[in-house]
Amino acid sequence: MLTTANFLQYTQWSGIATLIFAALTFLAFILKWGIRFRLVGTTGFMLVVTAGLFGLSIVPLSRTVIPGAARYTLVYDNGSTQAVIATSPQITPTQLEATLRQAASNLFSYGRSGTLEDDKLTVRARTIIHQETGISVPVYLGEAKRSLISHQNSPVIVKIYTDNFAKLPKHNA
Repeated sequence: MLTTANFLQYTQWSGIATLIFAALTFLAFILKWGIRFRLVGTTGFMLVVTAGLFGLSIVPLSRTVIPGAARYTLVYDNGSTQAVIATSPQITPTQLEATLRQAASNLFSYGRSGTLEDDKLTVRARTIIHQETGISVPVYLGEAKRSLISHQNSPVIVKIYTDNFAKLPKHNA
């Protein structure tokens, strides 16, 4: 997988190519070459490519993988301080803790904004149980909170709702 360091190197090479095309364009206008307007377009395109590569060199593309985490689906995200993930009803408390830590890490973004009252990202985990035919009930199994202010050295506080695990259907392993 490509890393941000790879994209930074590609940005440097693309920047050099952009400067070469800009110099050629300048030379083409001075010497009144017939392709001077095509070179303007090529230089503009190279500027866009360089800016895109630079953007990819800033933002990390990798996701956190925590051993023991189960698969989850993001079902709600307000883009600020709250998110809800859905898990399988067969999840264990140990798997849920790892899953919540992974989701809190993966959903963190510098674009999220907290408020003065709430500067933490809260990720809640829920599952759906079917008590009767046609009746589905969401059951919240736990939540994870992490700071929106700093990504580094920010502890993830996980809270498991053990009483809600008793509501889950027992399955045969």
